[in-house]
This record gives sequence, C-alpha cells and structure tokens, in this order.
Amino acid sequence: MRKTRPVVAIVDDDPRLIESLENLLESAGYVARSFSSAGSLLTSGLSGLDVLITDIGMPGMDGLELRDVVRKARPDLPVFLITGRHEIADHVRAQGVDGLFCKPFDGQALLAAIGDTLYESRNGG
Repeated sequence: MRKTRPVVAIVDDDPRLIESLENLLESAGYVARSFSSAGSLLTSGLSGLDVLITDIGMPGMDGLELRDVVRKARPDLPVFLITGRHEIADHVRAQGVDGLFCKPFDGQALLAAIGDTLYESRNGG
C-alpha cells in the first residue's frame, strides 16, 4: 500500500511567495494547499493537513493569531512561521512554533525542518 503524500498548507498574502513555496514543496513530494489569508484557511478547515506554513505579517488575522487558533483546534499540527521582519523573528522564536524562517530563507533548510518534524510526529518524537 502506497503512503499518501503529506499535505502542507501555505498561508501568505504574497502570491509570488505562495507560488515559489508550492513549487518547492511539490518538487519535494508534498501536496501544497495555498491560502491567501488565515480566514480562507480556517473556512476550508484544518483536517487533512500535516504541516502549516504561515507568514506572520498579513492583513486581518496575522500569522501569530492564526498559530494560536490552530494550536487550540489541532495542537498536533506543526506550525512554521515566515517573516520579513527580523525584529519580530527574535521576539517570536521561543513561542510555540516548530520553526521560524526569515525572508529570504533557504528552501532546503525549510524542507529539512518539515521533513524532520513529520518524521518525529510519525515516530512518536
């Protein structure tokens, strides 16, 4: 029986970043599901997702607020934050996320972090 590919949700208001993350994730064997806002992700629902990547700075609900909502609804769902504001990054690092990446970030480092997190969650880590 073939294992299904992990599903990674991307939430960002920058269509160029969404497109590049989709390409990166799909080239690594993941299924990418993209959302232009936290609200559109929450409307779609969190079931079936294996990882969430969200930008911190977005109009409406920002990535930190989204992380808090997700932590209540799906505490097991790994959350990775991305930001272009390095001063926010320093403040956020230790606040309940599986990874934090500052733009521009290394795509291979992001893939490695996602892979490690999925491996740990599947193997009781």
